[in-house]
Amino acid sequence: MERYGLILEKNPREIVLLRGSGCKWKRCTFCDYHLDASSDEVENTALNHRVLQRVTGQFHHLEVINSGSFPELGEATMAEIIALCKEKEIPLLHFECHYFYRNQIPALRERFAKAGVTLKIKIGVETFDADFRERVLQKGIQETDPAKIAENFNECCLLFGLTGQTVESMKRDVETGLRYFERVCINIMVENTTDVKPDQAVIAAFLKEIYPLYQENDRVDILLNNTDFGVGGEEHE
Repeated sequence: MERYGLILEKNPREIVLLRGSGCKWKRCTFCDYHLDASSDEVENTALNHRVLQRVTGQFHHLEVINSGSFPELGEATMAEIIALCKEKEIPLLHFECHYFYRNQIPALRERFAKAGVTLKIKIGVETFDADFRERVLQKGIQETDPAKIAENFNECCLLFGLTGQTVESMKRDVETGLRYFERVCINIMVENTTDVKPDQAVIAAFLKEIYPLYQENDRVDILLNNTDFGVGGEEHE
């Protein structure tokens, strides 16, 4: 799969897809990203080094994802990211993190702040409908108050295109995300190896009623395909 990409519109930045020990949750019914993992930290470090070498610092802005959460990246990789940010003069860095790691975020922010790097932490909420989120998606976020969910996080991901979602529920999710987070990333469900399948009628409703409302909003990224950020899919090096 491709592990380095450029995001040229809305908050331009470089993005890298690194590999860690694997998502510790692994219960989300819709997700198979956790398959991109290895328990061999030496191999992960070597792979991540090759990917990080491609970062130029051209936007002074980098996003790091790893099909899981930042604590699942090895220490050698974390140290290399800090060194890279210093070398390439990258003062703004994004990480992703599951809710159950929330108490580790303050220490991470402090560690990177000492290197002159501000962190933006993204959480996959998927929806603010707590019943749907936990009963159907099994996200593992028992907190129901969006304000409390957002306490340790700057950005959120939403997942649309699922049976049971409506135009009203999707719009409510986006507006809630914009109220409590700096940025919102909308992902449209795509076919994968799980039993959860895209609902084409819901996707069509999103494209007609929701997409035009936020297409030009600088705080909203919209991924109609999960490779739209330039990472994932087939790798070309």
